[in-house]
Amino acid sequence: MSANGNADGSVKATATAGTAARTGAAAAGRVLGLPAVLIALWWWAAASSGSFFLTDPGTIAATFAEVWVSERFFTDVLPSVGLLLTGYALAAVLGIGLGVPLGLSTRLRAAAEPVLEFLRAVPPPVLVPLLMLLVGLDGSMRAAVVVSGCVWPVLLNTVEGVRAVDPVLADTCRVYGVRGRRRLGVLVLRSASPQIAAGLRQALSIAIILMVISEMFASSSGLGYAVVQFQRSFAIPEMWSGIVLLGLLGVVLSAVFARAERHALAWHRGLRAASRGE
Repeated sequence: MSANGNADGSVKATATAGTAARTGAAAAGRVLGLPAVLIALWWWAAASSGSFFLTDPGTIAATFAEVWVSERFFTDVLPSVGLLLTGYALAAVLGIGLGVPLGLSTRLRAAAEPVLEFLRAVPPPVLVPLLMLLVGLDGSMRAAVVVSGCVWPVLLNTVEGVRAVDPVLADTCRVYGVRGRRRLGVLVLRSASPQIAAGLRQALSIAIILMVISEMFASSSGLGYAVVQFQRSFAIPEMWSGIVLLGLLGVVLSAVFARAERHALAWHRGLRAASRGE
């Protein structure tokens, strides 16, 4: 009896391990399948075209390690990431700080809306020459460019999130005497946080684009500057390696943001699951 029980347990353990391995392999296939196909197509296109400007992935990978796993990581990559995060953080604080009062006050929103719509319509790259004159050619100018573009998705999503606070919850807070800062933290910001997170996610991709643009226009270091210099000197594999690095930077930042968002909004997912009866 004991031998049969041990045998059954071993069979179940083996079956469970096999299922887990198949599940993991399927998940890895879903994640890596399309990139592998695209890299294969890229390799074929580079080999068949014979173009000097279309470098194959193998050469790019070798060049990537040579260029970026070196002193350039400290002189170009880290300053660019610091610039990006600084501008992004300032845009988040400014967007949420302005969006909450605009969302709470109908009169304030009506008064500010024409000016905000005008400023939102101005493309941030157009502001680079003006900011160069007003701020200078240092990191402050490049951070200002990032802020000028990232603030709008955060601001607009914050306004909409605050406006969409459940009236029943608002009445409940009023009945129980929840006012002032406590109401702001318990009701307003908590209810608007899913919408704010959506704006922050949009702003993150905009921050990467504007970081590169600002460094291409007015900088003597950074990822954008390096890519332009490689292009001007016809260092094509180096240029491609910089583009790949920017893509990898976007993937990493998106993954970090998604993880933080899952942790911060775990209550929201649980609430939605409960409302669906899951």
